[in-house]
Amino acid sequence: MAAELTAHDLIARHRPTLDQALEAIRTRAYWSPHPEHPKAYGELGSLDAAAGKAAFDAVLGTRLDLGQPGTDDWVGGEVSPYGIELGVTYPHADLDVLLPAMRAGQRAWRDAGAETRAVVCLEILKRISDRTHEFAHAVMHTSGQAFLMAFQAGGPHAQDRGLEAVAYAYVEQVRTPDTAEWTKPQGKRDPLALTKRFTPVPRGIGLVVGCNTFPTWNGFPGLFASLATGNAVLVKPHPRAVLPLALTVRIAREVLAQAGFDPNLVALAAERPGEGIAKTLATRPEIRIIDYTGSTSFGDWLEANARQAQVYTEKAGVNTVVVESTDDYKGMLSNLAFSLSLYSGQMCTTPQNLLIPREGIRTDEGHRTFDEVTADLARAVDALLGDDARANALLGAIVNPDVKARLEAAAGLGEVALASREVPNPDFPGAVVRTPVIVKLDGARKYWERTDDEAAYMSECFGPVSFAVAVDSVADAVELLRRTVREKGAMTVGAYTTDPEAERAIEEVCLEEAAQLSLNLTGGVYVNQTAAFSDFHGSGGNPAANAALTDGAFVASRFRVVEVRREA
Repeated sequence: MAAELTAHDLIARHRPTLDQALEAIRTRAYWSPHPEHPKAYGELGSLDAAAGKAAFDAVLGTRLDLGQPGTDDWVGGEVSPYGIELGVTYPHADLDVLLPAMRAGQRAWRDAGAETRAVVCLEILKRISDRTHEFAHAVMHTSGQAFLMAFQAGGPHAQDRGLEAVAYAYVEQVRTPDTAEWTKPQGKRDPLALTKRFTPVPRGIGLVVGCNTFPTWNGFPGLFASLATGNAVLVKPHPRAVLPLALTVRIAREVLAQAGFDPNLVALAAERPGEGIAKTLATRPEIRIIDYTGSTSFGDWLEANARQAQVYTEKAGVNTVVVESTDDYKGMLSNLAFSLSLYSGQMCTTPQNLLIPREGIRTDEGHRTFDEVTADLARAVDALLGDDARANALLGAIVNPDVKARLEAAAGLGEVALASREVPNPDFPGAVVRTPVIVKLDGARKYWERTDDEAAYMSECFGPVSFAVAVDSVADAVELLRRTVREKGAMTVGAYTTDPEAERAIEEVCLEEAAQLSLNLTGGVYVNQTAAFSDFHGSGGNPAANAALTDGAFVASRFRVVEVRREA
């Protein structure tokens, strides 16, 4: 097919951005090409707030035809956590038709080379960025995130993670030169001489199994890592969060076609209600890479059963904060209150267990007992969320009935330090909005002992639920932290301490158990937030996830280098 976008033009347009991304992952310094503020959009072809909302409204109640082969039905049924029906229908695929069509374009995509693939991916990301306002509404009304969070996390932050994956993919592919002249001396005889050519070749079709809470942020890294390394990508969205990834697929197909490649390199696999096609897809021989974010049970199933594929999983964990002492008590309480409240705790990085010594902690405001710390934290959350408008802007909506049920059941697990309350949303009366609950539990007197409360704090309770767990000492807190990370996994660990020995002990546990640690956060950076190009999301070294977003290991096994040798 004739290319409307030539490789030369795309390299000229996007190579500077790629180079900046390569420098950013090398230095780990702050950088982003995607503006976080909504007012930054509306120029140079991007949609402003009004145009983005209009574009979102225009797709509601329509059939999103992607022009995919093998479409045998139209499916949909998304209902926004804010109470509105989206009414969008999507192509349902006959896999025996779609998967062979996806494989057909891989040869040309492979032969295009790492740089061309990278800049095509950057063109896709640029067009997504231009429609950030539209994507924000799509993410908001499928995940329940409040608008500004959906705008930032579902827009620029997700785009940053996608670009980061492209940068790592490029680095790993060009690590080996394209060609080499090999000469081995043979003494008096003529030397042995070979010409060698090295080609990165894709594994096959990558499957992205999307999640409900962060469809783009969690979906883009795997999608772009696989695409940039030469693989076709089949996107299987969560049935309650199809629209953001369907829009992504449509843009990717448009760019691929305009660049002269087969648009079927990227396709959508939407499903009928209750169909559960993820298991079917995951064991198809054509699927050679799987990216998954979601429950531990299905992640474990994928790792055990999708034997033909390289599987990358982000599963559940029990995130812990050790509170030993602080020299900024108000800052600590404010930081924790925000971390517990953001998006109603529906983040894989939200703290769940707060390990606090029974005798209390040292602070710049004097000694505070366990009960005083929990009461002060409850007051900090109440102050943060006391205004309903502010509460709605931070909490968003409860994403599904299971989260609501866990929240309501949590109050029966122990003494309630902070009760959850219902927050009305005047703009969306159908939204279920709840403030967090904090429950006080009793930790073991010795870390190797068990208590009646252990079943609660040693299990993930996804949603706006946190446990203040009383422990005998900082040593017991450290060992409980170790056991929690080792047995249950953790995406994040936080700690507050002014004691150098306690800090070293906590850091050593996190190094040994491969958990990402944040120390003494009291300002505008929170334990449940990570920055692309600098922070690693997960480590891949504990049960919460077998991969990190994003590092070399996340991309290097998506391709293999094949060598062709010839005598010179």
